[in-house]
Amino acid sequence: MARLQLELPEDAFRFTTRMTVRSTDINAGQHLGNDALISMLSEARSRFLFEHGIDGGGNAEGFGIVVTDLATLYKAEAHERDVLLFEIGVMDFNKYGGDITFRVSRPADGTLVALAKNGFVFFDYQAGKVAPMPEEFRARFPGVSQAA
Repeated sequence: MARLQLELPEDAFRFTTRMTVRSTDINAGQHLGNDALISMLSEARSRFLFEHGIDGGGNAEGFGIVVTDLATLYKAEAHERDVLLFEIGVMDFNKYGGDITFRVSRPADGTLVALAKNGFVFFDYQAGKVAPMPEEFRARFPGVSQAA
């Protein structure tokens, strides 16, 4: 099986947030478990979207996003009480959504912990179906690449 590779452009990262690894995030190997990292990525994504007008079940017009896929590369272990920096951005917009990118590092020593990319589409919760990306969201990210 070919190894997964992620190429995330440096200019894709537009937002940062920090989270501390909790004792409940640690697995039997005594490091951050993959399930806990995915939960942290979800929280980072939620903070990013809130910053850009999308809150939980959607914005005032009833639009939100649905995650369509996730690719994650684990680069180094993180341990209990490590403070992790999540850098979040967007790329490859299309009519309905695009990709949210993540770079996770440990600022204390500069270690890259993980890279990830989430595919997403906009969803109209009132109509119960995929919807075109709102122009006001797209406009928040001038210069974002378009998917081929």
